[in-house]
Amino acid sequence: MGAYLAMWGLFTAVMFIGTFRLNRALQVVFGTLTVLFALLACEHFNSANVSTGFKHFTGFEGLLCGFAAIYTGLAQVLNELFGKIVLPLGMVKK
Repeated sequence: MGAYLAMWGLFTAVMFIGTFRLNRALQVVFGTLTVLFALLACEHFNSANVSTGFKHFTGFEGLLCGFAAIYTGLAQVLNELFGKIVLPLGMVKK
């Protein structure tokens, strides 16, 4: 399980770098997801020494990532559907 978390964490970190030219919303999603995979990997590799507080923090970080992903997906769909900015994504100047 730990190897999978590390592999997906590495993939997500590379994708996070790719979002630097896209929009802030995707940066938040991939940034928080990268942190989440790192926290989950730490929790897995140190399962005997992990406190309940650390597990709760990891869970809240996962919720933050999930809400950011929901907002980003909703904003992309609504903005495309209506042909205007309904929910801002924080466009990056190129």
